[in-house]
Amino acid sequence: MSPQSPPNAQLSFDELDTPLRDTTFVVVDLETTGSAPGEDAITEIGAVKIRGGEVVGELSTLVDPGRSMPPYIVELTGITSAMLIGAPRIERVLPSFLEFARGAVLVAHNAPFDIGFLKAATARCELPWPPFQVLCTVKLARRVLSRDEAPSVKLSALATLFDVSTRPTHRALDDARATVDVLHGLIERVGNLGVHSYAELVDYLPNVSAAQRGKRGFAAHLPRTPGVYLFRGPSDEVLYVGTAVNLQRRVRGYFTGSETRARMKEMVALATRVDHVECAHALEASVRELRLLGAHAPPYNRRSKFPRRAWWITPTVEPFPRLSVSRRASADALGPFGSRTDAAEVAATIADICRIRTCTKRIREDQPHGPDCPDSTVGGCPAGGTPQTSTEYRRASQAVHALIRGTDDAPLHRMRARIEELAAAELFESAVRLRDRTATLALALRRAQRLASLAAVDELVAARPSGSGGWDLAVIRAGRLASAGVAERGVPPMPVVEALTLAAETVIEEPSPLRGATAGEAGLIAAWLETPGVRIVRASHGYTEPARGGGGWLQWCALARGAAAAAGTT
Repeated sequence: MSPQSPPNAQLSFDELDTPLRDTTFVVVDLETTGSAPGEDAITEIGAVKIRGGEVVGELSTLVDPGRSMPPYIVELTGITSAMLIGAPRIERVLPSFLEFARGAVLVAHNAPFDIGFLKAATARCELPWPPFQVLCTVKLARRVLSRDEAPSVKLSALATLFDVSTRPTHRALDDARATVDVLHGLIERVGNLGVHSYAELVDYLPNVSAAQRGKRGFAAHLPRTPGVYLFRGPSDEVLYVGTAVNLQRRVRGYFTGSETRARMKEMVALATRVDHVECAHALEASVRELRLLGAHAPPYNRRSKFPRRAWWITPTVEPFPRLSVSRRASADALGPFGSRTDAAEVAATIADICRIRTCTKRIREDQPHGPDCPDSTVGGCPAGGTPQTSTEYRRASQAVHALIRGTDDAPLHRMRARIEELAAAELFESAVRLRDRTATLALALRRAQRLASLAAVDELVAARPSGSGGWDLAVIRAGRLASAGVAERGVPPMPVVEALTLAAETVIEEPSPLRGATAGEAGLIAAWLETPGVRIVRASHGYTEPARGGGGWLQWCALARGAAAAAGTT
């Protein structure tokens, strides 16, 4: 073993954005007793450490596999059982190799084979496997070289193509040295095409145009933090909005080939610059993305461009209320729904089970409803057939209000009982249709009640472990993200919470179940609050869903949907 460079910390993704000349690679090759990592064993390890095109260290050793060598392996490698007498066992060799490779990118020709054996050996030795970044020269060669130039990407074929200084011999160190020259040859091929970092190297695709790759400078000024990025066009219009955990790395991917969608290539061709909004954490980035989509309606985004274009089921204001489907939401509305059809189907189900009228004629308070409307069983009005005064009819409208608010789920229980009656009478098709309508209604109720419960809280402060020992913090007001920040590891979180609360946005309420929040933003926040590890720091009042709401029917809905899926596959 020759002297090696000082050990470095394990490379992070950010550090892998540094130039290739400053990246340390350890090229490794193994000889083994066979091809199955779980059954066969390593017989030889050869590794070469390189940086900036120079060799800075080598490691080579035979390894006692604890078994005799198969004849075909002896013929292939020349390693005999006699040569392995006195060689160290893998338990002694592996720690030295892991220390030698620490802080570097592992490179191997057909990397899944070599890395598979190393991981299996690490597990048998009860050692932790470091989170190495791995580069496969077989995969890279297939990206860089055409099939006319390299019909085969075997190491021997590439060694001939690149005229390597050490020919591969099926011995570990010789093959590792040959792979070093192959790696340098491949890097040289793409260096003139703007590939200058490890991240760009692994993202390289040959069909990325020079113009697209030439715009990679758009990402140079971006921070390596969470946030939102905005591609702008020739007239400074917003073309596309996206989020990233690392803004610089994500945006640069559009110019190096990791983004293969045709629409995105077209967008990049039009782009003249990239703006960004730096965010404290992923939740803030997602919320800001949603708001920017609504503000700019970028042509290359396909979702959430019109967050307030939703449909609501709203009781009308008249002596005999009906359920109308409209864009406007009152305080006692149910929704929002993404399409008018979905809202109309749920409204029809509620009308049927609660006996709410669907006829549209005007009825004065002193007039009865019913005599002129056929019963729904013959295609008429659900409230028809029997005359009702406005006082008698009010019980039906109150049942709808209680169902929407989650204070009484008796209508759902009646629907389930009717499903069982239909099944018992062997009217299975009718039972299935009613089951599906019941599940759709229950899930719509649960979604609306979940978001409304969050919007009902005037102020809620929550914290989630950041993954680096600190806390991601969010101040939520009436279902909207009012402030976001991070308490780094070792920083007392409560002073940060107080500062965030003082700086939080003041929200303007609207008369709707979500108090003006969009369903998309409230949904993002609710999902974040439900992730493991989140703690409620404080709240103006309880954050709870109704006890008799749709949430209590989730298990039943899952079983119903599972039965429907199973029926669809038979």
